[in-house]
Amino acid sequence: MYLGRIVGRLWATMKNENLTGQRLLVVQPVTPELEDKGKCIVCTDWTGAGAGEVVYWSRAREASYAFFPEEVVTDATIVGIVDSLHVKRT
Repeated sequence: MYLGRIVGRLWATMKNENLTGQRLLVVQPVTPELEDKGKCIVCTDWTGAGAGEVVYWSRAREASYAFFPEEVVTDATIVGIVDSLHVKRT
């Protein structure tokens, strides 16, 4: 799983029919210190996350597991909202 911050939302009128009704959010991947890391990605949302929230997301085949038994075609899915984060570096 990966950390990210919600930075936007995406609307698409033409998409795969299995994505109908799914929220698509723009996520900025972040480090455990909450610093931006890499390019933004689009994720389906299983949690109801909102703008500015820190979330964790999964990618690849595991991204579709959150919607089981539905078959949602997705490469990345937000699977949790982070309430707090404690990082201890040695």
